[in-house]
Amino acid sequence: MTDGPAVDSRPTKIMYVAEATAHGGREGYVTSQDGQLDLRVAMPPQLGGDGAGTNPEQLFAAGYSSCFHNALILVGNREGYDLTGSTVSAKVGIGPNRQRGYGLAVALSVSLPVLDPGLAAKLVDAAHEVCPYSNATRGNIDVTIVLG
Repeated sequence: MTDGPAVDSRPTKIMYVAEATAHGGREGYVTSQDGQLDLRVAMPPQLGGDGAGTNPEQLFAAGYSSCFHNALILVGNREGYDLTGSTVSAKVGIGPNRQRGYGLAVALSVSLPVLDPGLAAKLVDAAHEVCPYSNATRGNIDVTIVLG
């Protein structure tokens, strides 16, 4: 799946605002304004930490996979398909970039066991255009989508 030309994907109306606060960076905790999140965060061992908590990459993977899956279900329903049994998994990688900072890369793995591969690819492409995470990352983060 490839990204096409840049399209303005900014919202025309804000329908919901999530609010979270970090305390202590990658070695602390995060909370949400509504109390639904209260998680310890820790550097993973691969980055020199003890791994005794979640990390921003896991949270990003959880958010992107659930958002993309919802977009996939939405476009499937619009086309008249029941996507029961489908899944989306996300892998989020982090590493140094050329600007002396860090960058992310995402790999989404989509399972649509009840659809033929051609139709599945069409729905995945449509979901990639609908998903807010896809729209936010387009042109900024390498996103690979694999049907499996």
